Amino acid sequence: MFSRLTRPQAIAVCALPVVALLATAVFAPLPFSVAQPGQTTNVLGKNKGAPVITIKGAPTRDTPGQLRMTTIVATSPDTRVSLPDVIDSWFRTDRAVMPRDAIYPSGDTVQEIERHNEKQMKESQDAATQAALNYLGLDDKDVKVGLRLADVGGPSAGLLFSLGIVDKLDGDGTGGDLTGGRVIAGTGTIAADGTVGAVGGVALKTQAAKRDGATVFLVPKAECADARAELPKGLRLIPVTTLKSTVSSLAALESGKGSVPSC
Repeated sequence: MFSRLTRPQAIAVCALPVVALLATAVFAPLPFSVAQPGQTTNVLGKNKGAPVITIKGAPTRDTPGQLRMTTIVATSPDTRVSLPDVIDSWFRTDRAVMPRDAIYPSGDTVQEIERHNEKQMKESQDAATQAALNYLGLDDKDVKVGLRLADVGGPSAGLLFSLGIVDKLDGDGTGGDLTGGRVIAGTGTIAADGTVGAVGGVALKTQAAKRDGATVFLVPKAECADARAELPKGLRLIPVTTLKSTVSSLAALESGKGSVPSC
């Protein structure tokens, strides 16, 4: 024999699956990663006690300024990101919610991702060296360049590596420094022909750059809008497309002659 439920009882019974579903949604892992500004490193200086750039076979210059490559730090691929994490990060300027697959290849283990990032870094370093030597008209058979940057993976330091090599070997080409004694930061991949490519997390990287003393930020031209989104006060953006045009922009910035592009 069945008894009839009262209206409040019926509503309560019907609400239970909805409550359970909401609870599952709130605490279930989501396919996102949370990123924040990471470390910056002066490629003209040292990293963990060792020079980032070493050059043999050609005389090098003293470089008083800084060229700082920038990074972001994201939750590890096996970290559970839930709805409260996403909501909290959504309203913070120093956090960004990004699709996990945009940072880590889908299905890869932590070890596979680390190997992938190390491979990308090595390829980036090789391309950066070739781009810089091509720009200077030097042969890699005569000039040997070593690049060392611990605990950083991926290709986004390519442009800064190339600029560091150029600054150490030739400066601005007229006896001056590319930096003009400034702290200049930036990001961007680079190909052996000197073409600069886009990267991710630019709005977070500008914050890392400003935190570490930069006044100028080199950004791939295609990402100007992203860089302006959360641009720290006092940080000047210079859009770049090639190694050659980047060197020209920095030389113009230092000398005060010629045009310096802006986003």
